[in-house]
Amino acid sequence: MVRHPGASAVVPFLDPLDSPDPRILLIRQYRYAANGYVYEIPAGRLDPGETPEDCAARELREETGYSASDLIRLTTFYTTPGFTDEQIHLFAASGLTEGNSRVEADEVLDLAPVTLSRAMAMIASGELVDGKSMIGVLFAERFIRRG
Repeated sequence: MVRHPGASAVVPFLDPLDSPDPRILLIRQYRYAANGYVYEIPAGRLDPGETPEDCAARELREETGYSASDLIRLTTFYTTPGFTDEQIHLFAASGLTEGNSRVEADEVLDLAPVTLSRAMAMIASGELVDGKSMIGVLFAERFIRRG
C-alpha cells in the first residue's frame, strides 16, 4: 500500500458562476507516465500542516498565477483505494485575480481556458481523461451550475 499525505485540486472559474456558459481554466501539462500532454485542473500535494483549502489556493496560484476570492468545497475522494490512501480534496474557485505563476522546474504546462460546456464535451470525447479533472468538471457542472 502506498501512503500519501493527500492533495487538493481546484476548478477555477474565470467568469461569474451564474454566467450562461462560464469559462474555466484548465492546464495542458506534459505527463511522462502518459507520454504526452494531458488536460487537467490545477492540483498538488498537501504540504505538512497545510489545510486542503490553503493547498488549493497555493496550487492555483503556483500553476496558473491566479488567486481566488472564493473557494467552494465540492467533495473529497480516494484516488485509487486498491493500493493507496491518497485523497483529493476538490474545490471550485471564483473571483479570480490574475498574477504570476511559479511552476516547478519539472512542470511543463500551458493555460487552456475553455467554457464549461466545452470541458464537458472534452470529457465525452475522451480529450480530457485525467480522473481528478473529470470529477472536478462534472462536480462543478452539477453542483455549482445546477445547485
